[in-house]
Amino acid sequence: MYQTLRRIVRIGIKTEDAPAPATEDVVVARLQERILRTLGRALTIRHVDAGSCNACELEAQALSNPYYNLEGLGIRHVASPRHADALMVTGPVSKHMAIALKRTYDAMPDPKLVIAVGECACTGGIFANSYATLGPLSNVLPIDVAIPGCPPSPTALLQGILAAITNPARPLHADPRSPVD
Repeated sequence: MYQTLRRIVRIGIKTEDAPAPATEDVVVARLQERILRTLGRALTIRHVDAGSCNACELEAQALSNPYYNLEGLGIRHVASPRHADALMVTGPVSKHMAIALKRTYDAMPDPKLVIAVGECACTGGIFANSYATLGPLSNVLPIDVAIPGCPPSPTALLQGILAAITNPARPLHADPRSPVD
């Protein structure tokens, strides 16, 4: 013990420089900054199943696991359309869901985004010509971002959500007069 203390006194305290932040942390910080600058708060998504087979819902649910960590990026799901910035719809629009979708969309505050998830919501999929559906989501609501796939991967879903935030055709700003960077 005495030798160890003598060595500490003789050499002094040696420490390493703090490591640089991981590139993933830098990307997450930039994304959170962009969301906060655009909305002033976290991006909130209301998810509606308009008549799908639930494959897209399983992939969307995977975004909440620790690997994708959607909430860690500043994006979260909400139960009420009154608290939502984006409406994420899966499945072809069945005739009975059209009114509910329109009411959900109307209940959302402006500015609002609509994200069509999966082949069924984008094009109608195999149900496009069915007597029970109205076809793709675009027949009922205006779509800002379409994420094709049957089902789309969680990575594709995340890319689509991020594309909705940075969509240059219809920027999402809390104040419509604020400039787009």
